[in-house]
Amino acid sequence: MASTLEKFIHSLDPRALPRVLQIQSGIYFEGSIYEMFGNECCLSTGEVIKVIGFKINKLIASICENNEDSQFSAKVELPLNFPGLYKIVADKTPYVSVEEITRKVVIGPTRFGHPCFYSPEDIKLANLTIKQGEQITFNSVEEINGTMAVSCVMVRNNRSHSFILPLSQEGKFYECEDDQIYTLKEIAEWKIPKCRSRIVKLSSTLQMWNSSNPLPENFDGYLVLMPVYEVQAVMKFRKDVVHILSDLDVEVKDITDCYDTSSFLQPLSLEDVFERTSKEFPIVAEIMDGLLGSQKPYNLLHTGKEIVIYKKYQATRVIASEIRSDSSKRHFLIPMTYKGKFKRRPREFPTAYDLEIARSEREQLHVVATKAFDSPHTELFSVSVGDQFLVQQCQTSEVLYEGRKKVIDVLACEQILSNAYKKVLLPMYMEGGFVEVIHDKKQYQLSEICKEFRLPFNVKVSVRDLSMKEDVLAAVPGLQLEEEITDSYLLISSASSPMESWEIPVYRLNLLVHLLSKDVQTVVPPMTRTTVEEISEEQYYMVRRYENQTVLPPPRPPKKPATFVQQPVFAASERDVSHVLQAPKEFLLN
Repeated sequence: MASTLEKFIHSLDPRALPRVLQIQSGIYFEGSIYEMFGNECCLSTGEVIKVIGFKINKLIASICENNEDSQFSAKVELPLNFPGLYKIVADKTPYVSVEEITRKVVIGPTRFGHPCFYSPEDIKLANLTIKQGEQITFNSVEEINGTMAVSCVMVRNNRSHSFILPLSQEGKFYECEDDQIYTLKEIAEWKIPKCRSRIVKLSSTLQMWNSSNPLPENFDGYLVLMPVYEVQAVMKFRKDVVHILSDLDVEVKDITDCYDTSSFLQPLSLEDVFERTSKEFPIVAEIMDGLLGSQKPYNLLHTGKEIVIYKKYQATRVIASEIRSDSSKRHFLIPMTYKGKFKRRPREFPTAYDLEIARSEREQLHVVATKAFDSPHTELFSVSVGDQFLVQQCQTSEVLYEGRKKVIDVLACEQILSNAYKKVLLPMYMEGGFVEVIHDKKQYQLSEICKEFRLPFNVKVSVRDLSMKEDVLAAVPGLQLEEEITDSYLLISSASSPMESWEIPVYRLNLLVHLLSKDVQTVVPPMTRTTVEEISEEQYYMVRRYENQTVLPPPRPPKKPATFVQQPVFAASERDVSHVLQAPKEFLLN
């Protein structure tokens, strides 16, 4: 049965890809040429294409200047980078099953990919009953005991409850109200369900739009957003991937089940290449849908380029984040082959419990208090801003609690006075503030830090990696080395001039290749160049999420007794205690 390309793509489940389509009719007659993104393709009646992917390219917005139920008037085209912040209007049409939600709603690792729903009726599970109206957060889709299900969480009486909903779970599920604000790009990527439109309200403008503003002057009404998709497709007898907008005025028919797909070139993602056996490497491949970029190795990955893939393997990286107070931190993956050197930077500790976690046998931890704490017990120490401590060990201590003696966890420290040391005890539940005092002036290689210290660890590049044309880490004022991860890589070089080889990540490059039946001139890869990979916020949460699946979280710090009344605390800025952040000579430690 024929349908418009737009209708077909809007209803297509990405999990059903690839699909083979035949052009049925439209304004593009036989022999006509359609051009987009520099790719020309002939979309004649009867032509067959294989759809291998699609993503939102732009949005068509219907304007309403009053409320969401009013009549919508003019339509305008909005690019994904159109400025402004928008609030989402909850969809009033319910979903009829968990399976429908997973098919139409994007569920992913970041906060954008955790949609919330409620049911107007109770949902009874084996060990939990979800009451009507309670908010259910969908975190991830997983296979559990051979059955696909959604991992969910619900908060009741300030307690979090985790549970599983099978895809077969039926009932009415309504979208919850969302009080967050989003950019258009975030809405397009995460918040527009398949086969549905999305109503949003302009919350605030971010900046002036350089081009003519398509929205009415001083507009603060509602928009109904409909996505226009960019379709990735392969055509017979072509080596590249063509890109077609879904609103192209053609009709198509799905003929996947009755068509021999061997006449198409077989595009492979990097994941597909990685799944091949090690014995099949090295291989020669041609880029079908490549990347933009002038710096190596990205200039080797342009469409049409031929590369040699020498081998696949797992490699260690250190996740590092820029140290800054706001949320717009840069994130990096640093290889162990990085040849630059680091100097230590002070760490900050919000509680006494964090001091215990950071304590090591290698050296004594020296800190200065940046926040006052008034102890409710005479047996324990009250902290003033500027107090300096050497952290000793965790132990227990008896305190008088409601007229009775009670044993609690404490942190034994030595307070540094002008010419002496004083033994003091800090309660583990103490919420204070401490900054590390650095005595160590040594420059470290990355491998030395990972071997000798416990991560997370604060550093700054003191000597840049001279083997790199541009060391992006050298310009960052401070870095927190967070954890080591193991990731999947392919080792590649240019097929025409294999002078050097590069590691490319398998799961973070959107790249399509097809394999060539060519012999590799040299089986031994040339010298491997070091690259520091800068990753996006979403990629950062992805690599940390997958790495942490097998790592147990640290124990929670002990809670402060409920009846203790803490006196007001007074915080100090780092500037106020800067005179002690550099270690006094008389307290240098070996």
